[in-house]
Amino acid sequence: MSDRGSASSSPKRVVLGVTGGIAAYKAAELTRLFVKAGVTVDVVMTQGAAHFVTATTFQALSGRPVHTDLWDSGSTDAMGHIALSRGADCIVVAPASADFLARIAHGRADDLLTTLCLARECPLFVAPAMNRQMWSNLATQRNVAQLVADGVRILGPDTGELACKENGDGRMLEASDIFSLVAAAGQPQALAGRRILLTAGPTFEAIDPVRGITNSSSGKMGFALAQAAAEAGADVTVIAGRSNVATPRGVLRVPVVSAADMAREVFARIDACDVFIAVAAVADYTPANPQAQKLKKSTDALTITLQPTVDILATVAARPHPPYCVGFAAESQDVERLAEEKRKRKKLPLIVANRAQDALGRDDNEVTLLDDAGAQRLPRMDKLALARRIVVEIARRLPKA
Repeated sequence: MSDRGSASSSPKRVVLGVTGGIAAYKAAELTRLFVKAGVTVDVVMTQGAAHFVTATTFQALSGRPVHTDLWDSGSTDAMGHIALSRGADCIVVAPASADFLARIAHGRADDLLTTLCLARECPLFVAPAMNRQMWSNLATQRNVAQLVADGVRILGPDTGELACKENGDGRMLEASDIFSLVAAAGQPQALAGRRILLTAGPTFEAIDPVRGITNSSSGKMGFALAQAAAEAGADVTVIAGRSNVATPRGVLRVPVVSAADMAREVFARIDACDVFIAVAAVADYTPANPQAQKLKKSTDALTITLQPTVDILATVAARPHPPYCVGFAAESQDVERLAEEKRKRKKLPLIVANRAQDALGRDDNEVTLLDDAGAQRLPRMDKLALARRIVVEIARRLPKA
């Protein structure tokens, strides 16, 4: 039983550049997200940024000095304005104004941020934010094209309401999207070209129009796996029961309610996928005769006849030419033995086992992978980190495309 090395390539230190614009307030949330993930953040503000946000805000959020002056970078090194980027995993500029894009596209180095970008030895990400006319202007588009040709990674912009009250392209991506895209850029493309179908969240089996049978699954693990698979280059579709978890960027979400709904959507899509990951907590039983009207309370005992739901995973795995099937087993006791019995009964190449009471609804998890080679225990970690690890393990086991 081994614990192979982590697959995560998320950044450990980031230089965050903030230029002038209304969207600068989003950079504060981006700083918070990086710090929460254990990333060291060195913030560099332009003079324009200081008109919208304060250095004090970023210093409080990052716990580190904020840099604003080309000639006073906070380093004892005489070349501190260059040294600040040394050792950084990447530079992220959010928001990136039209003026900043123009200056960096033409190799300008007339302030601290542009100098760092020009002297960098790490990837550069820019998240544009500006008025729609400025974004669509031919000069800006030429500058963006030049940056792309130079290997700069452009994040966005999005379409929506702008600070000028107009609607259109130019809105900066949300901080959570930028954070996810930067983290994803460092992940190995182990599933590039693969089509992944997942199930996530709980099902709801109606007793009457207002009552039903469900469970405490949040959908967090399923959507974490969807995000990790998309980060690894896969084309990902999630068949999701009722869950408040946001859909990861680039993932197609198909909402369902009942086990029958989920089965129907899975079976309609299964021929087009290479890997099927059954994470959803699907109800084992459903009311045989759901009532069309709300049941009225009385003093009499109520008997509800339940019938088994279709076993989605077993049905898929029993197909003549099934995709690579990964199951999940949430057990309350004797976890590994019961999970291995389930794996063999359903003829699965891989199953992920965990204690139900330690996983459902939580933000972290601890699992054991079971396949023909035996058991591989993974330590407790947050669900996205765990999902990235599981994705690499799945990719390692897949037959060569």
